[in-house]
Amino acid sequence: MRMPTAIAITRDARPLAERVAWVADIAARYAGEVDAAARFPAEAVDAMRTAGLLGASLPVAFGGEGLTLSELGDIASKLGAACSSTGMVFAMHHSQVLSLSRHVGGSASLTILAGRIASEQLLLASATTELGIGGDVRSSFCHIAPEGAKVRLIKNAPVISYGSEADIILVTARRTAESAPSDQVLVVCDAADIELEATSGWDTLGLRGTSSMGYKLNALVPADRVIPAPYDVISTESMLPVCHVLWASVWLGMARALVETSRQYVRAAARRSIGSVPPGATKLVDLIAELERFEGLVAGLAARTDAIFDDRDALGAIGYQVSINNLKVTASELVAQVAVAALAITGISGYRNDGKHSVARIFRDAQGAALMVHNDRIIANTARLILVQKGS
Repeated sequence: MRMPTAIAITRDARPLAERVAWVADIAARYAGEVDAAARFPAEAVDAMRTAGLLGASLPVAFGGEGLTLSELGDIASKLGAACSSTGMVFAMHHSQVLSLSRHVGGSASLTILAGRIASEQLLLASATTELGIGGDVRSSFCHIAPEGAKVRLIKNAPVISYGSEADIILVTARRTAESAPSDQVLVVCDAADIELEATSGWDTLGLRGTSSMGYKLNALVPADRVIPAPYDVISTESMLPVCHVLWASVWLGMARALVETSRQYVRAAARRSIGSVPPGATKLVDLIAELERFEGLVAGLAARTDAIFDDRDALGAIGYQVSINNLKVTASELVAQVAVAALAITGISGYRNDGKHSVARIFRDAQGAALMVHNDRIIANTARLILVQKGS
């Protein structure tokens, strides 16, 4: 697997908007190749490092830029429009960065590590799923076991997105061998301390560049790399809200790209038939309205989360938990609906992989949105929350 970056990266002095546009341009340039070969978007991620985007969510005190979730979502949307896989890598990375940096507690080791993420532009991944738990990330079979000043962790994970490319992997496990499956901790594992044995490949319909292969993970890490806060706290206050907002932002970027391609197709058709309205024009009106609804949904939840991001009680409130769960479900459904509508507008040109107005790659990528922590599981969890919620 990738060895950790050893040299601090010189901070890119360009304005943030310029850096993001530059990375998005590189991501778009290689998106087709990444999809065709089902390979990690290395060029785009290297560009993120050069542009300093991998540390952007860290507080200024840790060497980051202290970007809000709304600002991170805007970046994720732009990258998602250029290359779905690149956008998802950015989103998943920052969900882990914030899960670490917001919960270092008094740990000197984790505080130093957070600073290294910014100075060395380290890439973070996660291993929260496990064979035998049925997709329930709030439950673990594996556990940490003391070995002197270190802890051993062995986990059979069906999915670790870009695991072999990551500098650090955050891994969930039971606190001890005797702990209940829900008594979980989050362990921060450097690449140098991990052995990864691939157990499955990644030849999928879409999102092919995320390289979400299965691995058997064997880690031996210093005991102070166990984050002090329980995982259920980290999940509620950081990982889940950040994941859902940033995933939805990526899907919004994909939807914007689909609408723009549809718009270009309709305009081209209009130029060929001066004086008449192309058949796809009325469908485009409906599609733009759907996109506006999508934009309002994502912007609203991102702003709401920013407003309460330092309020533990508000983040844990059932009403907010229901809303953030619904964001993931609704956004994943909307991007798939926009993809279908865009294909209906662009017709055979959109259907062709090599068509001038092809929507094929993003259409396929959009089908994966509902499967990332399956919507049925999220809806079931939301139903349980509603059943215990008091008042209106």
